[in-house]
Amino acid sequence: MDYAPLIEIRSQRLVEIETLMGDPEFFNDQKASADYMREHRNLKKLIAFWDEYKQTEKEIAGNEELLKEGDEEFAEMAEEELGPLRERYIQLAQDVQYALLPSDPTEDRDALLEIRAGAGGDEASLFAGELMKLYQRYTEGRGWKCEHLGSSPSDVGGYKEVILKVTGEEVFRFLKYESGVHRVQRVPATETQGRIHTSTVTVAVLPEAEEIDFQLRPEDLHIQATRSGGSGGQHVNTTDSAVQITYLPTGLQVKCQDGRSQTQNKTLGLEILRAKLFEIAQREAQDSYSAQRKSLVGSGDRSEKIRTYNFPQSRVTDHRINHTSHNMEGIMNGEINEFTDHLQKAEMEQRLAEEEIS
Repeated sequence: MDYAPLIEIRSQRLVEIETLMGDPEFFNDQKASADYMREHRNLKKLIAFWDEYKQTEKEIAGNEELLKEGDEEFAEMAEEELGPLRERYIQLAQDVQYALLPSDPTEDRDALLEIRAGAGGDEASLFAGELMKLYQRYTEGRGWKCEHLGSSPSDVGGYKEVILKVTGEEVFRFLKYESGVHRVQRVPATETQGRIHTSTVTVAVLPEAEEIDFQLRPEDLHIQATRSGGSGGQHVNTTDSAVQITYLPTGLQVKCQDGRSQTQNKTLGLEILRAKLFEIAQREAQDSYSAQRKSLVGSGDRSEKIRTYNFPQSRVTDHRINHTSHNMEGIMNGEINEFTDHLQKAEMEQRLAEEEIS
């Protein structure tokens, strides 16, 4: 396919946006300006890919000409360069295709991770704690910031529930694939017969919502102070510092107790509630997504099994793409790029087919 006409249209759009950005009143409308800046960033990335793609095309043609000229020394040099150039050319063609796709505005956002122990009792709570550490190491490796918003510890050193906030560049784009049920198979330390137990942990990844995305009306909220429970950290006290917020139209509840004060817990609770409501609204608006694509991204449904961690066989399998890794130690240390890369590639290929950009 000749991408040049599409690139020309995008280039004209880039000029239009840069003209708008030069207006002194550009930032008066925060939501509109944020949308324009996101589009501007994506268009700049597309043009950069396209320029490198065309330059690589010229370099390949130049080296192929050297091969035809018959000079043995130059031909040998050209042959050495052609392999990497052709590989890069194929990758850039793919990058251009992907960049031509309509962007998902939530991919640039920060995210909230909600990790909950499911079936399996103590073993599930222990694995919830291990997944928390996995994501903390993963975010550290990507240069993101991971903040502990709240938790409910279990009696065995694990967690019944943990909520993390991750901030950085394109956080939701990479973390969104983690939503769903994570199943663990292993022999618990307390198992005397050596039998393998199966437990589950559910993970929900929510794009951070801003006030301009979802307005919370005071009349829709019931906010009450409750007594902090559990050993949720050194700053949790025994006064009525915990806050429970109920969204009256749906009955959705959020409780925060790990903040240093009631005010901080209220702020964190509203942030989590807004993200949950925004995610529900986004999901309802995206019902037109193909079932196939939903299976890759994860619907966020807590009944959707996405990955199995089999410790006796040192095997981790992602069921959405049928990909298995035997790097259990690395994965539990946050090295999940292997899965993320495969999932992104599969999703992009499906989107390309849907948009007929090929």
